[in-house]
Amino acid sequence: MSFALRSARFFVYSRSTMRFVQSRSYADEMAFTLAAANKVFYADANIRQVDVPSFSGAFGILPNHVPTLAILMPGVVAVHENGGGVKHIFVSSGTITVNADASVQLLAEEAHPVEDLDPSACRELLSNAQNQLSSASGDVPNQ
Repeated sequence: MSFALRSARFFVYSRSTMRFVQSRSYADEMAFTLAAANKVFYADANIRQVDVPSFSGAFGILPNHVPTLAILMPGVVAVHENGGGVKHIFVSSGTITVNADASVQLLAEEAHPVEDLDPSACRELLSNAQNQLSSASGDVPNQ
């Protein structure tokens, strides 16, 4: 096949692809729910983006994200609201579901806004948990 013919096919393909990309529109927001046993933080709220920590790696979710199901690991969820603000919420564990209709549900075992956490109390709880772990003699707690 001659170079000119290959180039012509590429040009035709490129122009049709370019038209497709230019005509495709993306939503600017998505319906988002973040709920835990202690509080519902968002209930079908329209947001721009959410960044989540998961056991398969941290990832960001934008409107029209591919449907996904992931397990949350302890960490901070960043919710990018429409007004430009970002809310940071600590989650202990849970699940994240991105549905085919572009809605997102994050269900956490426990969640707290980062600004409500006391760093010294968190360090003390961590230290106590590490001491209990190091003094454990097996997998079953002593009764």
